[in-house]
This record gives sequence, structure tokens and C-alpha cells, in this order.
Amino acid sequence: MPDPMTVASGISAAGALVSAWQLRRRALRAEAEIELLQAELVAERHAASHDPLTGLPNRRAFYRLAATLLTDAAGKPLVAVVLDLDDFKLVNDRYGHAAGDQVLVSVAQRLSAFAGDNLVARLGGDEFAGLLASPTVDRRWIEHATRRLCEALAAPIPLGARTVQVTASVGLAPVHCPTQLADALCRADAAMYQAKSVGAAQRPRQLVDTPQLAEC
Repeated sequence: MPDPMTVASGISAAGALVSAWQLRRRALRAEAEIELLQAELVAERHAASHDPLTGLPNRRAFYRLAATLLTDAAGKPLVAVVLDLDDFKLVNDRYGHAAGDQVLVSVAQRLSAFAGDNLVARLGGDEFAGLLASPTVDRRWIEHATRRLCEALAAPIPLGARTVQVTASVGLAPVHCPTQLADALCRADAAMYQAKSVGAAQRPRQLVDTPQLAEC
């Protein structure tokens, strides 16, 4: 006949094991819930500061990040960039908004590639901005950078069975301290609109649309 004390001891040990397993399970569940909440918080913060289409920082994040970069720049030359696509409405009207979104994504990728590790953002619609480190801010460098950026953005963009070439008007202005950011962006914006008005007088207001050859 089993010893009552032994049976009681066994039952107690089994109960302790069950309790420990339940506690461990609750702890793992709590850890999983905390990780999920943290991931959701990170996602919400990213969504609040980034453009959902291109993944670039949005307008609010651009101003915040630019002010921080200017504070930490220690007098190093920085250039504010503002660009706007020319006749972007024609893309949406002719090919639809899905094609327009694809064009915006391509422009964002090309702007990011041009800027490298520098800050770029989508301010809204077809307007983008950036803050670029530069070896100098003389007129020759700014004109050269503007030309290179316009050429990069004007490369044909594949849209299904065809390609579309769009152009952008670009304005650049040097900025040296956080208090000059708004002024530099205004000057870059003015330069961009001047380029747009000059370009409108020099070229027809239409898209360059070419069929894309099928690969063999």
C-alpha cells in the first residue's frame, strides 16, 4: 500500500510543475504581447513620419531632420534642394494614377541615389526636397549639381510595355545654419519656379512616350 506521505509529496511536486509551466506560459505570452505592441509603435511612428508611397520622410520629418543636420553640421556647406515634376498631371490623365504612382516611386529612388546618405523627402504631390552636403556652395558647383540631377530624373521610366520620360524643374540654395533653413528653401523654391517657367518656353508641354522593345 503506497505511503500517504509519498503520495502527498508526489502530488505537491506535480502541482508545482504545473504551476511553473503555467507561469512560464503566461510570461512568454506577455513577452509576445509586449513585442507586438513595440512593433506596432515603431510602425506607427514610421507611418507618421514617412510618405506611404515612396517610403521617403514626409514634410514634417524633413523639417525636423534638416534642423538637426544643420545643428550638427558645424559650419559645413549644405545645399537645400527643391524639385517639382513638369506636367505631372499629364501622366495621371494619360496612363492613370497607378502609372503616376510608379513615376513618383522612380523619381524618389533616383533622387535618393543622387543624394546618397543625404536627406531627401517627399513634401507632397510631385514635390520633393533635400539637404545635401557639398564641398563648396559656389555658383559653378550648384549649376553642375542641378544639371546632373535633372539628367538623372529625365531618364526614361518603364511603364509596362512602354517607357515615359518626364522632366523636373530643380532649384538649389546654400544654407549654413538652422535659422536659414526656411529662407534657403524659399530661395530654392523660387529658383525651381524660374527654371520651370524658362523650361516651359523652351519645350512643348507634352510627355515623351516611347514603346518599350520586347527582349529576345
